[in-house]
Amino acid sequence: MVLNIGGTSMRLLMRPLEDDQVSVFAITLFVALLCACIVIGHLLEKNRWINESITALAIGLITGTILLFTTEGRSSHVLVFNEEFFFIYLLPPIIFNAGFQVKKKQFFRNFMTITLFGVAGTLISFGVISFGSAQLFKHLNVGLLELSDYLALGAIFSATDSVCTLQVLNQDETPILYSLVFGEGVVNDATSVVIFNALQKVDLSHITSDVALRFTVSLSYLFLTSTLLGVAVGLLSAYIIKKLYFGRHSTDREVALMILMAYLSYMIAELFSLSGIMTVFFCGIVMSHYTWHNVTDNSKVTTKHAFATLSFISEIFIFLYVGMDALDIEKWKVVGKSPGTSVGVSAILLILVMVGRAAFVFPLSLISNLTQKLASNKIGLKHQVTIWWSGLMRGAVSMALAYNQFTRSGHTQLMGNAIMITSTISVVLFSTMVFGLITKPLISFMLPLQNHSTGPSESELSSTKPFMVPLLPNGQDEQIEMNGCEVTRVGSLRMLLMTPSHTVHYYWRKFDDAYMRPVFGGRGFVPHVPGSLTESLLQ
Repeated sequence: MVLNIGGTSMRLLMRPLEDDQVSVFAITLFVALLCACIVIGHLLEKNRWINESITALAIGLITGTILLFTTEGRSSHVLVFNEEFFFIYLLPPIIFNAGFQVKKKQFFRNFMTITLFGVAGTLISFGVISFGSAQLFKHLNVGLLELSDYLALGAIFSATDSVCTLQVLNQDETPILYSLVFGEGVVNDATSVVIFNALQKVDLSHITSDVALRFTVSLSYLFLTSTLLGVAVGLLSAYIIKKLYFGRHSTDREVALMILMAYLSYMIAELFSLSGIMTVFFCGIVMSHYTWHNVTDNSKVTTKHAFATLSFISEIFIFLYVGMDALDIEKWKVVGKSPGTSVGVSAILLILVMVGRAAFVFPLSLISNLTQKLASNKIGLKHQVTIWWSGLMRGAVSMALAYNQFTRSGHTQLMGNAIMITSTISVVLFSTMVFGLITKPLISFMLPLQNHSTGPSESELSSTKPFMVPLLPNGQDEQIEMNGCEVTRVGSLRMLLMTPSHTVHYYWRKFDDAYMRPVFGGRGFVPHVPGSLTESLLQ
């Protein structure tokens, strides 16, 4: 279906199957299935084996099977979507909410380790999967695949889905592990998409040192500019809401402006061929740090739940669609000519995912532990295994990238592309269903529940110690008394060498309180509202 607006041809991303009546029926059925996923997922919430991703996949598979029988094998879809639909409508809410809901204190306290895993680790995994698939697929009849396809596979299968693990981990009991799994997951997704986008900008027909240099420059450019754009839009939203203060007239305007500016950051990035995923992630972090504190109490509650709800629906939507698309007869007819090849490709990709994950988790954990002075901040072997396992599942980002690379408007007739799509679906299904089912009992065995304590844990006390001890500008240590106890007042230079993340965080807080928050607002710099909930609580 095509719309002509102002002489510009705009394709509708959602295409009706036959006519308007069928389209309305299909949308109604799909929305009903989404509701069923939520209800069944809620009923199975206490089950130690099932999570909502598995529920959505299972319902998608059952629905696809029923549709195949009712249409006499013609289709397993309720609706067919253009691959751009995933990137324009479904991924932005998921990534933005990850940035908006991130626990910034733990995230930035472990920022060096998270960056090490999320960026360097993703690059290692990308290299292992790309090189391994290029070498091993030569022995299989996978059709015509170019170098760009193998590199795209590396980016596609480097994108993890740690939702299953995060649903099991307790943030209060294992704060460092939780922040590492969560932070590495979102940075990993952003890095995978940045790598995927950078590959599209480079001519890979002839690999030379100049091409490698251009790829590195393009990757760095996308990282830097996308991050700066997300920060800029987030700061702009904070400044506008702080100065105009919409809440005096309408909380609806505040909520609408936050949602629209978050989405605007993503679309501006896409308009200038940047990484919208990276942009909207950092926009979410900045908005939660500044903008969210400038709105009224009602808007705070509304925006927090609105972003979480949009992300939740998008994730369920994707897994439900993947479940139905797994039975797409068109792709399997192409692959059916060589079923052994499809099984072999899926098995190879699954093994490469596991090897690529292990290739960086354990070595980088060792490097991270060497830089940690406190034993409580080091990553133990059980935690390393948990981090490795949490990155074995593949989900929404992998599917969206695969559709973008190997399909056109949701269809593919080329054997190589069909094998890659069906193999991606198989890996997502197997990793989510099988690995996801094992996740809860595995983590319960690896990390048994600990007794809750009312006071702060040893790790919390040790991690906050550097913030309690003032820094000396001349770099010399000095004995001072704090709360009746004698402690060493550490010099700035020594502090930076001992705990670089804590030291950078310390100076950032000073800069933030002195220059950023007075301009852009934030906690402690919220406009005064007579009769607000905050004021009534303070009286």
